[in-house]
Amino acid sequence: MAKAGLSRRVEGIGEGSLIGTLSRLLQLTSEAVLVFDGLGRVLLANDEAEQLFSGAVELVGSDVRAYFPAGETTPAQDVFDISDLPFPVDGSLASVSCRDASGQLVSVRVRCDTVNAPGETYLLVAHASECESRADREYDRELQDLRRANHRLSGTIKIVLDTIDSSDLASLFERLLEELTETMEADGTIVYLAESDGFHLRGLSSGLAGEKIARFMPYGRSVERIAVRAGRAVRLRVCAPSGDDLRHGKLTTREVVDEDTHEVTRMRVGMLPPFTSFIAVPVWFGGHIISIIEVGWRRMRPLLRDDARLLDSVAHYLSVQLAAAFTTLRSQRADRLASLETQLREELLNLGTLPEEDREGAAERFITVAVEAADELDATAVRMSVSGDRHVVVANLPLTGARDLSVDIDELVAPYAHDGIAVVPVVPDSALFSELRSLGEPCLGALIDLGVLVGERRCLLLLRPDGAEPFDDIELEFISDLAADVRDIIRGVVAREEDKRISQALQTGMRNELQRVEGITAQAVYSSATKAASVGGDFYDLIRLPDHRACVIMGDVSGKGVEAASVSAAVKTALGAYAWEGLAPARMVRSLNEFLLGFSRLETFATLFVGIIDLTEETIRYCSAGHPPALLMSPGADEISTLDVQSGVVGAFHDISYVDGVARLERGDVLLLYTDGTTEARDASGAFLGDEGLRDMVMRESAGEKPFDGFVERLLGALDAFTGHNLEDDVAMVAVRFDGLS
Repeated sequence: MAKAGLSRRVEGIGEGSLIGTLSRLLQLTSEAVLVFDGLGRVLLANDEAEQLFSGAVELVGSDVRAYFPAGETTPAQDVFDISDLPFPVDGSLASVSCRDASGQLVSVRVRCDTVNAPGETYLLVAHASECESRADREYDRELQDLRRANHRLSGTIKIVLDTIDSSDLASLFERLLEELTETMEADGTIVYLAESDGFHLRGLSSGLAGEKIARFMPYGRSVERIAVRAGRAVRLRVCAPSGDDLRHGKLTTREVVDEDTHEVTRMRVGMLPPFTSFIAVPVWFGGHIISIIEVGWRRMRPLLRDDARLLDSVAHYLSVQLAAAFTTLRSQRADRLASLETQLREELLNLGTLPEEDREGAAERFITVAVEAADELDATAVRMSVSGDRHVVVANLPLTGARDLSVDIDELVAPYAHDGIAVVPVVPDSALFSELRSLGEPCLGALIDLGVLVGERRCLLLLRPDGAEPFDDIELEFISDLAADVRDIIRGVVAREEDKRISQALQTGMRNELQRVEGITAQAVYSSATKAASVGGDFYDLIRLPDHRACVIMGDVSGKGVEAASVSAAVKTALGAYAWEGLAPARMVRSLNEFLLGFSRLETFATLFVGIIDLTEETIRYCSAGHPPALLMSPGADEISTLDVQSGVVGAFHDISYVDGVARLERGDVLLLYTDGTTEARDASGAFLGDEGLRDMVMRESAGEKPFDGFVERLLGALDAFTGHNLEDDVAMVAVRFDGLS
């Protein structure tokens, strides 16, 4: 059964076949043939009649009496009467004089008879009486055929030479179409390239500028079907509409006749080229049609088998060229869309964070990139909303405004859902296509579903008008990738906002603070390398313990954000508990190591300094686990020593060995703890501050009469000056001065 919009039958004896037969007869006969009406106007003439009678004068539309004068002069242009003609119209043979193309009177033999047709119509057949004149015309006819053949041959050779190894696709198509049109003496040439869903328009000859041409022809519903069945170029003629067709009003279909088989196929008007006679040429490559070329004429004319064979030869040569062009075009299109995807992703990333409580911010970002993508795809972006409880889909259509669409959104997207998003093609014969088309709206394209995003179902339509090209596989892949980018970026923005709020809560609950301890003066400073960071992995603490003791802690957890902040909070809580249990520093760190290895699912580790200050014994017992060595300065910075007993990092390995170090404290001694962001700071040239640089900085900021108050702030200021205010890592510093018991 033929598909909707395309049916066929064999043309029988009737008006269509008679027209075709008469057309062939006019082409083949060596006699001059005229058809004229009851007003004496010439309606139809073949090449022989043109040569015999007209010369440079347009024969069709002229007065037949001008060629068969009753006397030596042309008759007056009064009302035509059949009796004005010097021959009978009953089909009998008569010898008369006629005026030839040069204006001379020549003797011809004429038969003229009436035609059984609406109105008064006459058919006249004439040939020159003189054998020599007839032979001359036969010679002229053969010469004209030879010239036409030479023109075809030279045109074909030119096509081959002009398109060999063409790398410029635009020039290739432009030259090809113009050369084919010129070679075939046609009114125009159209080329379509095959894609996964059908044939897409890829070029027109200049003579067709402004014509309404189908931009897309689906498989099985166009002339491609006839060409595939024939396997070669086919000569086609579009039949004049019948009286019944005209009575039905606007023509939606037309009958097309195959000149070889006389088979009649009914096609949608929108699938036909703007020709009355045309040759549809399939281009084969690898057993598949990769292109359809249509060469045509606006007025009906005889189509020669030799012309169809010639176009088949041209198509055979062009198959490799067009296959390469097809591959290159797809590659160029894919590259252009990939570049646009990158550009739109960057635009999304540069929009900054989502405004607090702005639920529509995410949707607007989605619409922003969708509109830019739609412009590239020659489509219109249509907003949609989905009711969460009833799944009612409302689309803000470009022509009819907000409309409820009778589609089950879940059922529609289910076959296409992947990783939380779905891109559903809207193609002919689909329910959504039919509904949109019935509203007179653009109805070809794709539906994009991002699922629930920022509390709402986010959907969008990208639509092209009816009759346009559906989205091809490259365009659908671009839309899918872009939708995934939008979803991931917006989710990332929302997640960062959530992380920020969690970080702020963690920071509030784990504020770095220094408790007041009798016999100790302490100060600290913290600087984040990222201004937007709410909390990081650096932490410190000073805990007052019984019996004139205190625990000082400095640590740095790997990573940033919520994970690092949560680990830091857990570490501080655990160390505080261990300190109150009275554990030695190495024992505290050993217990913490086992705790961390089971606490974090990520590969998180920490460097740590834990010191227990005993004010009675005037000592500090410490464990430095992979942390930069603490500095101990005597009053006035006369001497700087390091607490250099080192152990491994915390949270990396089981059964690691941790040891204690002990140092004696004198009144006025200052202990400086810091994270590695301090010594790893770089100047403008990229040089590190390093351990020696830090020592020099400490000596400068504590020498002479400089007070202890503001010591760490001065160090941070000097560090900022060294880096040009461009810290690459967080910096934390704690200074503890041993004042002794009263």
